[in-house]
Amino acid sequence: MSKFIFGKPINMLLHGGDYNPDQWLDYPDIFKKDIELMKQAGINEATLGVFSWAAYEPKEGEFSFEWLKKVMDELYDNGIYTILATPSGARPVWMDLKYPEVMRVDGMGHRNRHGFRHNHCLSSTVFRDKVRIINSKLAENFSDHPGLLAWHISNEFGGECFCDNCRERFRDFLREKYHNDINELNHAWWTSFWSAKYSDFNEIEPPYTNGQFSINGMNLDWKRFTTWNYSDYISTEIDSIKQASKNKNVPITTNFMSRFYGIDYRVLAKQLDVISWDSYPAFHNDEETYADTMLLAAFDNAIMRSMKKDTPFLLMESAPGLVNWMEYNKVKRPGVHEQFALQTVASGSDSVQYFQIRKSRGSAEQHHGALIDHVGTNETRIFREVSETGEMLRRLHEVEGSIMHNQAAVIFDWENWWAVDGAQAFSRHTKNYDKTCFSYWRKLMEFGVEADVISMEDGFSDYKLLIAPMLYMLKPGVADKLKTFVENGGILLATYITGYVNETCLCNLGGFPGEGLTDLFGIINTEIDTLYPSDRNEIVISDSKYGKTMTVKDYAEILRVIDADIIGTYKDDFYSETPAITVKKHGSGKAYYQAARCDISEMCDFFKCLLDESGIEIKKLPEGAEYHVRYGEEHKYEFYLNISDDIIEIDNISGTDMNSGDEISGNAVLKPKKYMVIRSGK
Repeated sequence: MSKFIFGKPINMLLHGGDYNPDQWLDYPDIFKKDIELMKQAGINEATLGVFSWAAYEPKEGEFSFEWLKKVMDELYDNGIYTILATPSGARPVWMDLKYPEVMRVDGMGHRNRHGFRHNHCLSSTVFRDKVRIINSKLAENFSDHPGLLAWHISNEFGGECFCDNCRERFRDFLREKYHNDINELNHAWWTSFWSAKYSDFNEIEPPYTNGQFSINGMNLDWKRFTTWNYSDYISTEIDSIKQASKNKNVPITTNFMSRFYGIDYRVLAKQLDVISWDSYPAFHNDEETYADTMLLAAFDNAIMRSMKKDTPFLLMESAPGLVNWMEYNKVKRPGVHEQFALQTVASGSDSVQYFQIRKSRGSAEQHHGALIDHVGTNETRIFREVSETGEMLRRLHEVEGSIMHNQAAVIFDWENWWAVDGAQAFSRHTKNYDKTCFSYWRKLMEFGVEADVISMEDGFSDYKLLIAPMLYMLKPGVADKLKTFVENGGILLATYITGYVNETCLCNLGGFPGEGLTDLFGIINTEIDTLYPSDRNEIVISDSKYGKTMTVKDYAEILRVIDADIIGTYKDDFYSETPAITVKKHGSGKAYYQAARCDISEMCDFFKCLLDESGIEIKKLPEGAEYHVRYGEEHKYEFYLNISDDIIEIDNISGTDMNSGDEISGNAVLKPKKYMVIRSGK
């Protein structure tokens, strides 16, 4: 069933992005010209006010919103809606000079000075009060504006603060988590090691760079606290808007940043009405092919989409041409932008938005790409390509509100990521948790199967196939959920480095994988061998339906089988002929265990068996084809993209080509960088 972001269909996919007219208040002709250029490019949305605090409140308590009302009115009169941001991403100078406590303290205990952006302490009561005031003013004045589509909280949250306020809030966070029992905390953190035991919560400090940072449980709890503090802060912004709003039904979002390491976005997502994020793939680099970059962007889309599966997400920012902050700021090649935009919609987005609509004349981002370049005309290649993208989005407007119904999922969990990286074990260079999760997700895409990307705390019952790479840390109840999933007929694949520690990073006793998963998989991991790049080994497969051999790299666990069936054994080293891949029937499902990291390109037959046993349909696709499906109330929308350098042919297509309007039944040819969207009955 369709789920519309704004509560009702607006009969369009959003096409727009960050617009900063407050930078051009002394140039009235610029705004008039910009509106004409936006209309020519098919722009129907502008995100306003992301960094406009100094324009809103040039002096403390003196507010100026006349310019914003004029801009929103003019935009709306010209068919352009507004997503209105709160300005808390960057503070005005007057605030930092008068209230220095709003600025962050770094990991060495030094307070920052005014500058850059996101340099604020989220624990500061002064900062929260000032945000509440400015947000309330915005809501009072603009919440019922007919052009307002959504609120955008702050911008690209990130960073930590080690000030006294944050230290005290961290202690309070720990008191609640550990039931005000310091002995419970000491046990959870295993502080008897290196004489790190605490006698009172007041003795605990954050993991300063020059302090105590060797306790894994502390480090993990600090990251949890930082995420909690962001979530708590967001609630302050949301409450201030809703309390002062005349129209309380306007949805609220904030823009995430891909797999940003420092915050567990899934916690923040619970506060938001819709997920939005900023996508900046590094196209045309020396490390990846074009297909690599595209599929990684699709994986990030899947992470965002899976946070609220029943609602489309929004692409809040992307670069129409280039960025200015990468090591190499490469411009997108012809045809790339439109295909990237189409992929985003295919992945579940109801928008394609940019940073930025007009380039800034000065300061840090004056050379960041934009729809309107410094030349200020419609005669640039970027303008033409964005205009073509706008036309494509117009043709696809009925896709708005449609969602996905995926039958497979890959577990990618932020807290597990932190725990794996924080473990002083394995290799410092080859853990690559997020890349490993991506490799399994990408392999499914080769079979035309798009997977959701979920956390270990999400529900599993909607899926037939579940892949859990490197699930090193098991939160309470997760092992039981995995067992129930398999008992009920699910196919589960877990890998090396599964079930080593509990939620506070204490090793599970009684054998790995812990928490009863030894019974589910029918194996015990007795050792793990970390391999150098020069080490060589293989897995020899005993049943040809799973393949013949798989190359082993980086990690190889040595297993003792209890009651599982052995699919493959190691070829070399002292653990040759010992189990490397196993399977055990459990209830009406199966639990597979892959004890070594393998070359994913050699696992095609293995994945085919997983999908066959799951009952998930495999779609035959040529190499270089990317496939997505969205479902509306009446129609199915199939998206085919050619992300290869070759011409490809897609078989068994049936439906209406939404680009041409033609009916298609049979095969279709796609040139490189091209795409096709087919509408058919559900």
